[in-house]
Parts: sequence; C-alpha cells; structure tokens
Amino acid sequence: MTDPLPSGSTIGILGGGQLGRMLSVAAARLGYKTCIFEPGGDCPASHVANFHLKADYDDAEALKQFAQSVDVITYEFENIPTEALDLLEDLKPIRPGREALRISQDRLTEKDFLTELGLQTAPYADIPDAAALKAALAEIGTPAILKTRRFGYDGKGQARIMSPDDADTALAEMNGAPAILEGFVDFTSEVSIIAARGLDGSVSCYDPGENVHREGILRTTTVPAALPASARTDAVLLAAKVLNALDYVGVMGVELFVTPKGLIVNEIAPRVHNSGHWTQNGCAVDQFEQHIRAVAGWPLGDGARHSDVVMENLIGDDMDRVPDLAKEPNTALHLYGKAQVKAGRKMGHVNRVG
Repeated sequence: MTDPLPSGSTIGILGGGQLGRMLSVAAARLGYKTCIFEPGGDCPASHVANFHLKADYDDAEALKQFAQSVDVITYEFENIPTEALDLLEDLKPIRPGREALRISQDRLTEKDFLTELGLQTAPYADIPDAAALKAALAEIGTPAILKTRRFGYDGKGQARIMSPDDADTALAEMNGAPAILEGFVDFTSEVSIIAARGLDGSVSCYDPGENVHREGILRTTTVPAALPASARTDAVLLAAKVLNALDYVGVMGVELFVTPKGLIVNEIAPRVHNSGHWTQNGCAVDQFEQHIRAVAGWPLGDGARHSDVVMENLIGDDMDRVPDLAKEPNTALHLYGKAQVKAGRKMGHVNRVG
C-alpha cells in the first residue's frame, strides 16, 4: 500500500457545489489544501477551498494547470465530460476511478452492471425509439417511468407513463436523448447506505438511512431506518459487493427500495451523497472526512453511529425558517452559502440529533 498523502498536500475537486464545499472543510481538518475546478463563479466550494480554478471543462490548458497544482483528483458530481477525464487521468490519479464514473453516467450501463453482479433492480429496457418503447411497455407494463440515460438528477429528465396512451408525450419530453424505461417498484420504504472503500481494499459502511422524496428531491433522511437486522446486513453486503467489483476508492451512495421480496437497487452514486449528511452530527467520522481519508490513502474511520439523526434538506423558501431553526435545541444548521434562493434549489440542511 502506498503511503498517505503528506500533510499540506493539495486535493483537487472537480465541481464546486455544496458537496465540494463540505469535502473542502473535511480536507482542511485533516491538514490538506483543496483546489476546486468549477466553471461557475462564487460557487459554494469556492468560499472555503484554498484555490478556485474557474474554467470550462473543455479548456485543456486550464485542466493541465489544475492537474499540475494538485496531488490527487476527486469529484463531487458524476457528469464530468469524458474528454476532461482522459486528459487528467494521464497527469494525476483520479479517485474514485474512471470505471465507476463510466457506469454511473449512463442509467442503462448502471442497470446492466448491477444485474450482472446478481443484484435486483427494477425491470428495465433500452428505449432508442418509439417502437422500442411500445414493445417495452407491453412487457414491463404500466405505470412505468421513462428517463434519460444520462444527465438526470433531482427528478429532472423523467416522465411518468401511467398508461400506454402517455407513451408519445413521455418520449417527446426526452427531446431525442437516449432513454431507459423502468417499471415501478412496489416498495415499503426507500433507504440508502453510505459505504466507503480504502486504497487497501478495506470497506466501512454507515447505518442505512430511511429517505423521503417529494417531487423527485430528497426531503428527509432518518437514522436508524425502520429495517429488520437481516435487511441491514443485506444492505451492507450489497454495497461492499459493488465497491469491490469496481475496485473503488472513496465514498459511494447506494439507493435501495425495501420490498417484501428483499432489497432492490435503485441507483449508485460514486461520491458523497445527500442522504449521508446525517453523518456530520451522528458519527465521529462523517462521510466527507471518510472520502478524504480514502482518496488520500489514510485508514478508513469508524462509521459507527453515536446518535439518532433526522436530516432535513432546506429547499428554496425553507430558508425563511432559518431564524427559527437556529433556536431549536439539538439542531445543527449546515448552510451552503448560495446567494440566490430558487424553488427546488438545495440551500442547506439541518441535522436534528436525538
């Protein structure tokens, strides 16, 4: 195993959103500097990182400058252009590796990967055209959901199909983008598990959290989840199987449906995850420090939970509640420093510690 990055080294982070912000704070606590590569100005991560390289992902010279100024590269979102990664990979190690990004960037590739591992997913089909959609609906049935294969998040790039009559409208909403049809899953709850794998192959998992979504956006995560012990064990084993198959380094979020027939994988996210924010106030080592530990070659921290937590996202006008939330006992505020409040925009979160 290679030695950990020396104190004072610089970790490069692709993306400047709130996840990059919280990764930068965690890196600073471990004695590291961070450099953010982000096309937008005044981004959340730029407020706390040591350096912000403001350039587009097709700016080859800026990417080279970024790589030369850091010791290792990680990322806070999946949809990084392949060409940028091709250039960076030749200059500095990228952790987690490219394979995890390749798989997670395309919903069809992801579903195929999970199925080949022997994991359960929703029924799905590739939809290149209207004829394929008609055939898939005949096999999978309705209700179903049509999704773009790439670049979808927080409910974007999705269209519900409640009956075959909705097919043409749903396909039109894809705007010609490659799509995938997924059958609805009859689930009792939705949980996610935050798991980490180190450079040495060790794996550490946090307790599964129970998630509530509205309008495609995560609203709350509650820990502990209402899960039997056997399902908790299954979730940990499932996450470890994914991490090991990818020779993964870093933190990953795995979203799961809980059904009478067992756990069904909804999706994987090769990065720190919104549903893991509870770890900031529920564990000695949170998901952000765990990720920095992994990519820097440190031993993984103990993922044990010392408190029950309910994490609530603050979205849009929820910011009006901040003065009252600040008065609540046992409530930790985490605000992202975004200047403009917009409907549906994640502005921060609160962790209520039980």
